[in-house]
Amino acid sequence: MSITRRHFLAAGAAATTLSLWPRFAQASGRDDTRLLVVLLRGGLDGLHAVVPTGDPQHAALRGRLAVADARRLDADFALHPALAFSHDLYARREWMPVLAVAPPYRQRSHFEAQDNLESGTAATGGASGGWLNRCVAALPSSRALSVSTVMPLILRGPAEATTWSPPLPDDVNPILLQRLQTLYAADPHLAHPFEQAVAAQGMQAGGNVARLPQAMAAAARFMAANGGPRVGFVENTGWDTHAQQGPVLARKLAELDQGLRQFHDGIGEAWSRTVVVVTTEFGRTAAVNGTGGTDHGTGTLAMLAGGAVAGGRVAGDWPGLSPSQLNEGRDLRATADLRSVFKGVVGDHLGIARTTLDARVFPDSGGTTAMKDLLRG
Repeated sequence: MSITRRHFLAAGAAATTLSLWPRFAQASGRDDTRLLVVLLRGGLDGLHAVVPTGDPQHAALRGRLAVADARRLDADFALHPALAFSHDLYARREWMPVLAVAPPYRQRSHFEAQDNLESGTAATGGASGGWLNRCVAALPSSRALSVSTVMPLILRGPAEATTWSPPLPDDVNPILLQRLQTLYAADPHLAHPFEQAVAAQGMQAGGNVARLPQAMAAAARFMAANGGPRVGFVENTGWDTHAQQGPVLARKLAELDQGLRQFHDGIGEAWSRTVVVVTTEFGRTAAVNGTGGTDHGTGTLAMLAGGAVAGGRVAGDWPGLSPSQLNEGRDLRATADLRSVFKGVVGDHLGIARTTLDARVFPDSGGTTAMKDLLRG
């Protein structure tokens, strides 16, 4: 069987990644916990993923964007039908949404919000390292893996971390196409030829083509290996849904759900000692806009999955959707700092002391307490 140069280089990258961790064979083995953080870049509409069916304002705000056939979670909330495996995990008490959360940054810039979420600081801008790297630095003989083309801010820092990019079947990296889209869209002569080139690749310039399941499957293979990385990170783009949100999120949420299934199956027996944290930089407006989408907002949700999660319930302090309850009269008000969720997970799950979390992992965050009861006792 022949192998293209592209796939040969990709296969070599996997082997090189393993060689970057020469102490794998000397690690403590598979009897420790695992943490995977999944960042959905673009701002997931939490009201579309976990539907507040019991809120009397919801139907009027969403109108034609309302989710049909949502899967019941409890008397007040239901899950988007594309999240079928997540619903199964919820029934097994291994999946849980945490509602009305946001990073300390409460404005509406993707770049500033992502920077704030990844740095783990209260301030925006200027950070050179990320909170997940500082978690790894606080653990003895641990290392981290980012399934990405470049090292994200969340894993930059002194602790041992590396990146791995899975082989892609297409001739052009879709992430590169997405980044080039903004550049070409501003040129009246090149915008149309660029869109034609994207169409010829069978892709949409606004997002990935089922990359998330592949990335999460790859993370599982590495993290399930004897002495593999204890901490993993996966990112995914295409969650900025200003128009035609219904079909876009039906596809994207199905990819997330498939990715969670791939990770569950791939990590094997270590699932019982694993937590997956799915997060995003902010939410969307409560009301649908004129193009069938939603605009940048504040409050959103986090999703926790894994055998170590105390799931089967809806967590978080729901603020309500009436005009007086909305943030600035337009979007879900955040009632909890995302760092509270992160602290509630990594403190118990990775065994990091509270003082270390407050001072080093999330600097000067002593006033942000860890959310309780997220994990099994």
